[in-house]
Amino acid sequence: MHDVLHPQSWTPARGFANGIVANGRMVFVGGMIGWNAQQQFETDDFVEQVAQTLRNVVAVLAEAGATPEHLVRLTWYVTDRDEYVARLKELGTVYREIIGKHYPAMALVQVVALVERRAKVEIEATAVIP
Repeated sequence: MHDVLHPQSWTPARGFANGIVANGRMVFVGGMIGWNAQQQFETDDFVEQVAQTLRNVVAVLAEAGATPEHLVRLTWYVTDRDEYVARLKELGTVYREIIGKHYPAMALVQVVALVERRAKVEIEATAVIP
């Protein structure tokens, strides 16, 4: 499906891929945030917002006939890098529950704020369906 790009002399990447090679139909998922289908936040907890955000990404992928295994890139925007780092173990658990053990190329950026004031995370995704 996809080939992971990892230079042999590099330390193994954990929880992400350095690069991915893929061929197929591309799916671009706009910035998803941690609100529900009615665009309402059910929580202000960072990890719970990440979980909802990932569920939203998966729901949009499904509209294209894609699954989390088709993801080739995720870009995370967070309002608090320190909270992200402090809660990595919890985030890993939530990620694996929703996405599985598939780790696309990823980037994380701390931002001053997101458009929706209560949002603590926004995730953009790219998938390729073979």
